[in-house]
Amino acid sequence: MDKYDAVIVGTGPAGMGAAFSLLEKKKDISILMIDKAPVSTGGMRNDCKMNFTYPIGFPFEYWDEATADRYLAQVKEFLKPSILPKSNIAVYQSRAEKLGCSLLEIQQTHLGTDGGLRLIQELLKRLQDMGVDISLKEEMLSINGEQKFIETDLREIGYKTILIAPGRHGFHFLQDVMQSLGVRYMDNILDVGVRLETRIEHYPIVKDYYDPKFYFPEKVRTFCTNSGNAHVVKEKYVTERGDIWYSVNGHAYAPDAARNNGLVNFAMLKTVRFTEPLASGQKFAEYLGVMASLMGGGKPLMQRVGDFRMGKRSKTATFNGDLYDFEPSLKDCCPSDISLAMPSKILRYIWSGMKKLDTIIPGILHPSTIMYYPEIKLYANKPEYIDSHFQVVDSVYFAGDGAGTSRGITGAWASGIRASEGMLEHLS
Repeated sequence: MDKYDAVIVGTGPAGMGAAFSLLEKKKDISILMIDKAPVSTGGMRNDCKMNFTYPIGFPFEYWDEATADRYLAQVKEFLKPSILPKSNIAVYQSRAEKLGCSLLEIQQTHLGTDGGLRLIQELLKRLQDMGVDISLKEEMLSINGEQKFIETDLREIGYKTILIAPGRHGFHFLQDVMQSLGVRYMDNILDVGVRLETRIEHYPIVKDYYDPKFYFPEKVRTFCTNSGNAHVVKEKYVTERGDIWYSVNGHAYAPDAARNNGLVNFAMLKTVRFTEPLASGQKFAEYLGVMASLMGGGKPLMQRVGDFRMGKRSKTATFNGDLYDFEPSLKDCCPSDISLAMPSKILRYIWSGMKKLDTIIPGILHPSTIMYYPEIKLYANKPEYIDSHFQVVDSVYFAGDGAGTSRGITGAWASGIRASEGMLEHLS
C-alpha cells in the first residue's frame, strides 16, 4: 500500500492552497493529490475571476472579517494578483441605497478561462517540482477512518492526515464520505436563479467595475459577471437516480478586442434556506433541474425579457430580428416560459431585484435581454466541524465550496490554508 503524510482529494483551489501551505511549513512532507477528472478541476478552470475582499466567498458561519482578512493576505501574497481598476462607483452606490440595495466595492482580478488554464498548469508544475505526487483520472471510492487509508479505483492509499476538497460537483461524494465516517451535517441552503445575457450597452457598469456585486432585499444578489468575449455555458449534473440535468453558468476569455462579442452575462440568485421537515436542499435543487430539463427536452430554458413581461413563452422565432438584436451565446437551449419551471416565490423575488437593477442601471430590462434557467449553486453541505481547521474526525479535514467552507476561488484557497494548519498540527 502506498503511504503519504498527507493525501489531498481534489486539485482545485482548496487543494492547491493546502498543498502549497503544507510545503511551505514542512518541506520534507510527502503529499499525494488525486482527482477523478483527467485535468485539474475547480473554479480556476471557469473564467478564473477572483475576489479579494470580505465577505465575498466567505460564509459567515465559519469566517469573521479579521480571520478572513488574515488568510486573504496569504492568498494575495502567493497569487500576486493584478487588481482591476474601478471608477464611478459612488454614482451606482447612491442609486442603489435609495432603493434599499447595496453595491459592494470589491478588489478583483480576472484572468479569463484561457488565463485560468495557464495558471493551473503553472501551479501544478510547481507542485510537481516541489515533490508532490499528482494522480489525475483516479477516483476516491471510500475511506477507512480507523485504519487510515482510502480506496480508489486504482489502489489503496494510506495517510497520516487527509484533506477532502472535491468542490461543488463533489456534493454527493462528500455526503457519502460523511455518512461513512459518521459525520453529522446539514443540507438546507442553496442558491436558485437565472443568468441574464444582454449587450454591454444595456449594462454599462461593467466598463467601470468588472464584476459588480449588487445585493437586494430578500437575499437576492448579482453573481459572476462576464463581459467582452463572454459566453453562457451549461454544466452537466447527474442525480443519484441517474437523471441528467444542466445548470447554466458564465465565463469569459481574457480581453481580446478581435474576439469580443459585445455581450455581458451575470446571474441573479436567490438564497433559499429551508427548515424542517425538508430532508435535503440538494434533492430539491435536483428536482428543479430535472423539471427544467423535462420542459426543455433535455436542455436548459431561455426566454427573452420582452416575452416574459408580456406573459408569453419565447419561441425560436423570437430570437431573431427586430428588437431581438443579438443571438444567444448558448444556442443549445430551449426557448420556453421559465415561469412554468421556477417556483413562483423565488421568481417573484428575482424579478423584483431585476426591476431595481434596471432602475440603478437603465437598460438591463431591454426586451432582447435573455433569461437562462436554471442557474443553481450546490454548496449546501454544512458538516459539524470539531475544530477551527475544518476537521470532521481524527486526521480528516474538509475544505472548499463543496464542504460549505467557501464560495469561490479565493475563499476556497483560504480554507485550504486553514485546513493545512490543522493537518500540520496533527502531523507534529
